[in-house]
Amino acid sequence: MRKKTLWLLGISLLFLILVTLLGIVWEDAAQQVDFARKNLPPGTGGVFGTDWMGRDMLKRTVAGLSLSIRLGLVTAFLSALAALALGTASAMGKWADRAVSGLIDLIMGIPHMLLLILISYACGKGFTGAAAGIALTHWPSLARVIRAEALQIRESQYVKISARLGMSRLQIIRKHIAPQLLSQFMTGLILTFPHAVLHEASITFLGFGLPPEEPSVGMILSESMRYLITGKWWLALLPGLALTGTVLLFESMGRQWGRKRRIWR
Repeated sequence: MRKKTLWLLGISLLFLILVTLLGIVWEDAAQQVDFARKNLPPGTGGVFGTDWMGRDMLKRTVAGLSLSIRLGLVTAFLSALAALALGTASAMGKWADRAVSGLIDLIMGIPHMLLLILISYACGKGFTGAAAGIALTHWPSLARVIRAEALQIRESQYVKISARLGMSRLQIIRKHIAPQLLSQFMTGLILTFPHAVLHEASITFLGFGLPPEEPSVGMILSESMRYLITGKWWLALLPGLALTGTVLLFESMGRQWGRKRRIWR
């Protein structure tokens, strides 16, 4: 199991680095228009074919995935960090735990996509709006897991003994509780990342995410919908499969990591 997890982790990291760097290199090439090569199917027009403006769909897809990966990494880290801070704060006392629990219940009581769209729209959409929406809506599930673990550690004997010996609550959290929550933080970060990528593509597809000039996968799928009835299946199918494969790869890596650590059920 450990060997399989390490292999999957290595493949995922290599894929992430390769796609991110290729996307940055191909960012300008993905926007190059060549009407003499428009609407060419895979094979004739390259691996992924070309679109209605003659743009290379492989380069557009990789550039879009690169942008989604960068946004996903930033938002997943911010969400996991917020979850760690709030979950750890629950160990401060009953009043802190009630406040954190109430906030988690409040956010989770609102439909996720609706809240995500509202925050993204309120922040002006674009990269900043999409990042704010994703970062502010993806932390509650992880915060609930970390909170439960923090409360369990707080009730352990060695923590109670430390309190009797005069250690303050902040010292107990810093020395005894927070270090044991880092494994949950890492698992949550890995599992949040594919969801962040998928939700960025979703709100962009709906028109509330990244702007049309960005070669994001969500925008590629949105623009390709009008061409599906004309038989140009590759415009949506291949970028969609690339997005799905990326999400499933990192979802599988997160699950393997969680099983190895025995903290994510």
